[in-house]
Amino acid sequence: MRGIIEISMYPLDESYVGPIRQFIERLHENDGVEVETSATSTRVSGDYDQVMTVVNAEMRRVHAAAEATVVFVLKVLCAPSPD
Repeated sequence: MRGIIEISMYPLDESYVGPIRQFIERLHENDGVEVETSATSTRVSGDYDQVMTVVNAEMRRVHAAAEATVVFVLKVLCAPSPD
């Protein structure tokens, strides 16, 4: 099963660009998931379980280290695996 998650991250701080860039860079470091970034969101796709695990771990990392509130907005799509 294939999973696709579209993520928008909103650090509620004046210095919001750095945390967003760091989050996206860490997503790129994960083998087995594809990461595509646009002006307003980032899409992570691949095996459903792996995508969910990667995104969960990276969001948790952001929340644990954040000095200000960070909001994530997610759209989650489950699609059949291509054969």
